Amino acid sequence: MALVDVIISCTDSLKQISEHVEDAIVYLDAGSTESFQFIGAYPILLDLGAQAICSLESMSVLDAVADWNSHSNPAGKFVVITSRLLSDAHRYILRCLSAHQVVRHCVIFTSISEAAHSVFPDSPLGPDAYREYESLLVQDYDELNKKSGAKPRQFGSKVQAKIKFEDGGRSKLSPSGEDVPHLEASSSGRDFLEQTPLDSTEDAVFKLDVSVHHFPMILCPLSPRVFVLPSEGLVAEAHLSSEHEDSIGPGFPPLSTGMLSDTDDVPPGATLTAHFLYHLAAKMDLKMEIFSLGDMSKTVGKILTDMSSLYDVGRRKRSAGLLLIDRTLDLLTPCCHGDSLFDRMFSSLPRRNRISNTQGKGSGLQLKLGSSYLQRAPLDAQIPLTKILNDEDWQINNFRLLESVEAFLCGWNSGDSDSQVTGLINLGQKIHEKESHSSAEILIGSFVSSETFRGTPFLEAILDRRTKDGGLLVKKWLQETLRRENITVNVKSRAGFVTKPELQAMIKALTGSQSSLLKNKAIIQIASATLFALEETNCTKWDAFSSAEKILSVSSGETSQSLAAQIGDLINKSALLGSQVNKGKSEMSKGLLSLQDAILLMIVGYILAGENFPSSSSEGPFSWQEERLLKDAVVDALLENPSVANLKFLDGIREELEKNVCKSKSEKDTEKLDIDDFDDEQWGEWGDEDVEDDSKNEQAYGDVQLKLELRDRVDNLFKFLHKLSNLKRKNIPLRDGSLTMEGNFSEDSYMGKGLLYKLLTRVLGKYDVPGLEYHSSTVGRLFKSGFGRFGLGQAKPSLADQNVILVFVIGGINGVEVREAQEALAESGRPDIELLVGGTTLLTPENMLDLLLGDSSFF
Repeated sequence: MALVDVIISCTDSLKQISEHVEDAIVYLDAGSTESFQFIGAYPILLDLGAQAICSLESMSVLDAVADWNSHSNPAGKFVVITSRLLSDAHRYILRCLSAHQVVRHCVIFTSISEAAHSVFPDSPLGPDAYREYESLLVQDYDELNKKSGAKPRQFGSKVQAKIKFEDGGRSKLSPSGEDVPHLEASSSGRDFLEQTPLDSTEDAVFKLDVSVHHFPMILCPLSPRVFVLPSEGLVAEAHLSSEHEDSIGPGFPPLSTGMLSDTDDVPPGATLTAHFLYHLAAKMDLKMEIFSLGDMSKTVGKILTDMSSLYDVGRRKRSAGLLLIDRTLDLLTPCCHGDSLFDRMFSSLPRRNRISNTQGKGSGLQLKLGSSYLQRAPLDAQIPLTKILNDEDWQINNFRLLESVEAFLCGWNSGDSDSQVTGLINLGQKIHEKESHSSAEILIGSFVSSETFRGTPFLEAILDRRTKDGGLLVKKWLQETLRRENITVNVKSRAGFVTKPELQAMIKALTGSQSSLLKNKAIIQIASATLFALEETNCTKWDAFSSAEKILSVSSGETSQSLAAQIGDLINKSALLGSQVNKGKSEMSKGLLSLQDAILLMIVGYILAGENFPSSSSEGPFSWQEERLLKDAVVDALLENPSVANLKFLDGIREELEKNVCKSKSEKDTEKLDIDDFDDEQWGEWGDEDVEDDSKNEQAYGDVQLKLELRDRVDNLFKFLHKLSNLKRKNIPLRDGSLTMEGNFSEDSYMGKGLLYKLLTRVLGKYDVPGLEYHSSTVGRLFKSGFGRFGLGQAKPSLADQNVILVFVIGGINGVEVREAQEALAESGRPDIELLVGGTTLLTPENMLDLLLGDSSFF
């Protein structure tokens, strides 16, 4: 039987829509673009006959000119693949239609099913969403053609009233607001119309054939067995909880208190997650036996069970177990800096800016950030390949590149006037005169999970290894690649160690020629990302975090006084860093942690305190005196340098705090000048001391008010920390001791491991896990309720009996958890089990801080 492979399932789904893609312009929205990049789908789409692959949010009339398959005629159709609601993509689809007037067929694929459209609160479409939208889009397009004299977006339509058109569909267009020129004005458009009979020209312009289909396989596979959802797709952006007493943040499920009832409103993120998993299993021909741990997971499991039918159960499908887990059962693991090269790379590499944030700046349109959406960090990690080369090498290579561009421009414009060619060459010279950092943006790499080294997927191999082992593996790949290319590198190498000069020399050797660069681009990108993660700045800070977390963990095993003292020490050291940065001593601050970093460590400390001091009350795990000292330390640090902590609870007073710091500095400088310049003539000015005293009193009153406001905000911060410290007490699966160490497990195997490792160890060992719920299928409920009285009852299945297990963490996963899940499987002695791990998003410690206290939080 074939192995389960997420990447192959995605590529097979693409090939199934080949008849629609052939001879079409393919438009991808931000979520689909991110997904297809990891899949490596662009060559597949071109092989299927796509004329061009373009961005939906950044569409242009020139998209039809970029014909990658050398067709003589412009495309008569375009395909839109979106990861959002049809109402969200409507503005962009209509814009494409207005720009490409020669297009007669519009095919739309959305990852949101019709059922999800009908239940999603922000969707205006009903159960027959696809057919309904087809007619509405045609009506809008007809209205646009009737009012062709007006601007493309200034027309009345039936869909405007139903789909909130003024919102921009949560995305923004270019701020220019200019009319979109018709493609007929271009030479390609004229050629098409010349070949079209006059009596059919009207049909080519006004007759539009629209079809909408479901395409669920829009996900980001990190390896054949690990995947997350696109950061700008609707499923990842939808809220997983509403703001109430038991909620941690919109990006996390609420606490599993057991109080969630069927009558409560289901968060949109839970509904969308259930629909996604249902259709994912259907595409992969898997019949799911559903297990859940946590209140939100139980809700998703119930939705999945209700979506199943007798027809689905009766089909010949491969049986698989689906284990749903709430992220709020373990917030500690993604907050920590574990031993994972994969996490180091994704935390240190710069990320692409969100497309929805860069579109339409300055326009009157605003991003629709309502009650159901949050902004997640993009998954597209950009690998700065040019930093591997020194400045001299880059300037030489860039000069050669510009020479090639100039030669191409001369040949391309050979039939035009000399003035045009001269202008293009002058443009190339201006580019050459720019600074090197702007030129470096030309060469930026990215991860593609389908790229392999002799059949071994790069990202999958990195995910399964710790930092040192992963670095050695990358070094081995480089050495084998150099050997295969017959390239010799004179560099000192030590067995069992990876050094920056060694990796850099081998990478530069492989990039010596264009043929070698193109042939080995995958290993070059992975090696460059590894080198960037192991740079001194990134490595030092990660190691400082890891050391601090180990100290907090050890202190939590002692007394609350010891743990509180360590947290206070971290805050005071971060205040020292802020003062050093303000004084321009940036070199002295290397390796130290900022106040924002200290707050993240304080979150870790409070979670550890709640786990190790179970007798603590809801007022917090520390005594009143200990917490008062921590509050004073945070307030003093924020007063010293408020700009360091870019956190949401400072909104509204951050500017005042920064002004206060600047004013204090200027006063100190003024006092020094007054002492130095003091003379006898100033005795005559003492009569104005009353006026100065009044101004000082007003200033002191303002400072006191600001400090009181800051204290109130810090008090609210600590109330939130109390909620985090109560995770073990409030989450029923943790409170019942289902995942604590027992006699069956050694302390070494559980020490420092996350929830996923502990849960899989117990499940694969067939130990009971209180709180783990099994969701019976339709046939299972029938046997239990009806046929059970005749002795035909169905036994409760075990997750360990399945040969395929899909673990999905609602809220996100990180690299350490993926590695620990594979370790748990290896230790179980079950090599026959195929383990797949998925999550809402890929989490880093920085993402966790943003979701808990940043712009994406309820705080």
